[in-house]
Amino acid sequence: MKIELHKISVRKVISGYKDSAEEGVTAYDGKLNIRPKYQREFVYKEKQRNAVIETIKNSFPLNVMYWMIREDGGYEVLDGQQRTISIGQYVSGDFSLGDRFFHNLTKEEQNKILDYELMIYFCEGTDKERLDWFRIINIAGEKLTDQEIRNAVYTGPWLSDAKLKFSKSNCAAYLLANDDGSLLSGSPIRQEYLETALSWINDGKIEDYMAKHQHDKSADKLWSYFQEVIVWVRKIFSNYRKEMASVNWGELYNQFKDKKLDPKKLEKEITKLMQDEDVTKKSGIYSYVLTGQERHLSIRTFTDKMKREAYERQKGICKKCKKHFEIGEMEADHIKPWHEGGKTIAANCQMLCKQDNRTKSDK
Repeated sequence: MKIELHKISVRKVISGYKDSAEEGVTAYDGKLNIRPKYQREFVYKEKQRNAVIETIKNSFPLNVMYWMIREDGGYEVLDGQQRTISIGQYVSGDFSLGDRFFHNLTKEEQNKILDYELMIYFCEGTDKERLDWFRIINIAGEKLTDQEIRNAVYTGPWLSDAKLKFSKSNCAAYLLANDDGSLLSGSPIRQEYLETALSWINDGKIEDYMAKHQHDKSADKLWSYFQEVIVWVRKIFSNYRKEMASVNWGELYNQFKDKKLDPKKLEKEITKLMQDEDVTKKSGIYSYVLTGQERHLSIRTFTDKMKREAYERQKGICKKCKKHFEIGEMEADHIKPWHEGGKTIAANCQMLCKQDNRTKSDK
């Protein structure tokens, strides 16, 4: 990782400052991306924003900033976004300080601000070096999500198109996934829709996918895949429930897209499970009805009171090996298994030694 410190005046940094809302914020004569297109918009609160300007007006040191050198020779702010925007907004006349806008200051006062030198590190290196380094410095101000960090590293035409589809307020992905009920949790502008789609298409290996497609002209392949997943979900699970927003649909689609499924049969089973008080993780029902794996449901466990009652009833004797154990050496077990209709109630609780219970669970 190569990092070089530069001193650049406010005058030069904010030259050509332009805030185009969701289209991004640029400066440094168009060479600096302060806030890239469709990245979530954070603005300092008034107290923080004013503190930045007061620091500069008094010639006090402002914390260092970090810019990443892009492949096209331009720059992208890695750390210092809010400070830079605060400066740009003040000089542009977006807010006043002590009832004085920038244009109300004397020429001498204006030049003192414009000539103030910002301490900026220029950074360049491999994708892995930049990812690791950025995660380390991402410790102050508004924390960036993992996907925002990835976006700062894998810039290019593919990412620009992907953000257009997945990262804008009311973007195509949001409208599709929220039509007739949301199938995704999170927010597009926090990059969570983009992160989800990438995780789905490449089995969680997001950075590998972004590195491979960084220089593609468009993100059409990702968008087509995302559409296929959502259409499949709506077709197989036609009755919408709010719990569906927490399901890993990509994983289920990848595994079951070519299998013949009966939506009516699945809905009947889902309805029954939704009413089962022993199922504590309702969102896991969708994975369970396809995979049959109970771990998705987080079946309600026996209470300490139920365990104690069963232990005393058995006089500390394991129901399997018939040996005596202290209660801490035993575990609760359903006499009649849950999947056969057994409930998590005291009458259906038995205590087994840990070895017998775990041997039974592995069968």
